[in-house]
Amino acid sequence: MTEEQPQEDVKPKINLMVDFEGQTCTVKVKPGMPFKKLFEAAEKRFGKEPGTFKFTFSGVRLRPEETPAEHNMEDGDTIDAHLQQLGGAQML
Repeated sequence: MTEEQPQEDVKPKINLMVDFEGQTCTVKVKPGMPFKKLFEAAEKRFGKEPGTFKFTFSGVRLRPEETPAEHNMEDGDTIDAHLQQLGGAQML
């Protein structure tokens, strides 16, 4: 009889880097976790208000309800944070 190997975590966590203007922070997430929690953690670490950033991965904007698994993200991948541009109306 062979001994059973200890079961590995079925949903291992991955480390994703969030880059904002040359500053980075690492957020550990499960592949199936919605980005909303990652966004909130990154905004808090950069000292920004919720909703301040928009996030992109490989040039594609990430939505809060999507997950790292949907974008085939792997450990060490980098998400770019950009300041959300509001408005656009010019005052005369």
